[in-house]
Amino acid sequence: MSDAGIVICNDLAYARSYVLEGLKSPIVKTFFEDEFKVEHAAAVIREAYIAEEREKAIVLCAQAYNIYAQNALLKLLEEPPRNILFTIISRSKNALLPTIRSRMQLRVLEAPKPEIILDIDPGRLDLESMFAFLKKHQNTKKEELKTIIAQLLHESVVNAKIVMKEKELEAFETALELAELNSRPQPLLAMLLLQIYAARMRRS
Repeated sequence: MSDAGIVICNDLAYARSYVLEGLKSPIVKTFFEDEFKVEHAAAVIREAYIAEEREKAIVLCAQAYNIYAQNALLKLLEEPPRNILFTIISRSKNALLPTIRSRMQLRVLEAPKPEIILDIDPGRLDLESMFAFLKKHQNTKKEELKTIIAQLLHESVVNAKIVMKEKELEAFETALELAELNSRPQPLLAMLLLQIYAARMRRS
């Protein structure tokens, strides 16, 4: 990969590892923050103007980028010092000013979806298995939760041959939308498990 540009990825931890492993620059300086603020921009500017005989990569990664911090970096990104390459990692291109995006090549990086093996059988649901499943996944992260929701539907309809009504199928779509909005996993999964259980009991 090129050692400069904007990388958009919904999994910042994966994107950081991917970028750092791909860098060819002999010198790498990183600025990883929850929110990239003006004081962080000042530190980046100081680092950029430290003269280096060899190429130096400066990597920025944050959950959010303060607008004033971005404005402080504009001139530096437009005319970087000799041997300085910048990489900015963000969850969304909309988190960055259009003037920032216009100065750098932008790439979208797809993080691999987690492989999930469901430890519950939709065709044999009971209160004990549902409780254990919900307890295990009470802190599940968004991307993994979305995968679990999709697999629950597949296992129920395809493997367990459970026939669901239209409203029950719509509940899975709603759950995916809520998962994307970072809703808590337990209520979402509990709702779906009850839908699956109700559909299975109709068949009995």
